[in-house]
Amino acid sequence: MSGAASASSLVASRAAAVAVEVDRLFDSLLAVPDDPRRRLYEAMRHAAMDGGKRLRPLLVQAASDLFNISRDSALRVGIAVECIHVYSLVHDDLPAMDDDDLRRGKPTVHKAFDEATAILAGDCLHDLAFEVLADEETHPDPFVRVELVKALAIASGTSGMAGGQMMDLEAEKASFDLPTVTRLQQMKTGALIAFCVDAAAIMARIPPEARTRLHGYARDIGLAFQIADDLLDVVGDAGLAGKALGKDAAAGKETFVSLLGVERAREQGRLLVEQAKAHLHGHGPEADLLRAIADYIVERDR
Repeated sequence: MSGAASASSLVASRAAAVAVEVDRLFDSLLAVPDDPRRRLYEAMRHAAMDGGKRLRPLLVQAASDLFNISRDSALRVGIAVECIHVYSLVHDDLPAMDDDDLRRGKPTVHKAFDEATAILAGDCLHDLAFEVLADEETHPDPFVRVELVKALAIASGTSGMAGGQMMDLEAEKASFDLPTVTRLQQMKTGALIAFCVDAAAIMARIPPEARTRLHGYARDIGLAFQIADDLLDVVGDAGLAGKALGKDAAAGKETFVSLLGVERAREQGRLLVEQAKAHLHGHGPEADLLRAIADYIVERDR
């Protein structure tokens, strides 16, 4: 088996296992009550369960392998970041944002339910993320839990995902150069990916000054992931992607592909992956999943 095939097989097998665990925990956390909130819970389940790559929970698990973090703690942190990711998708699909009808091969939440329910479902998934992180089941040390909450809040807010999304909206009205697009994507996509890796170091009580290489890995795979997304938006298969493609070009947004071209973007993605793996040179087999994820990010078809 080739190295690429071996990496893909490792990612596929671990991702499948993580997806089962994620859905099992979501099923427990989002048990539908027999009261007027039923529709809200059903909308949250529609958004959160039975779909998606589960890349972020997988990254938390992979980074946790470096420090022998318990699977339960890694799963709960993975669920928290997945809640933030899914809430952002629910809101991003709304008519006021990207106005999408399809997500993960299913009708978007506002199409399957209604706009008001979709807004509330996104709000509650956002809140659930911090409820999970603050629970002592996630980690016994309250100082660790506080640091996790703070780190995810920063990664989600104006200095992270939401700030990047605001820049993305502005990109429809302005022409951004490559450094601006890079900053936009480091915030919109990269901040949550960076949190996934940093969270494992937080749980292991690794001091911030000792996380430089992990931060480099996360930065590089975050940009590689977005380059791959931009390529899929241009040359991908909408059936495999489970969502509409070509929307960035239609909206007049600058992307890595529009600025670099397809071949240069592919080459930049591959370079970032090699840089990411180089940041892990001090680790042995415990980092194999992180290396495999880096390779998978630029080889994926959805």
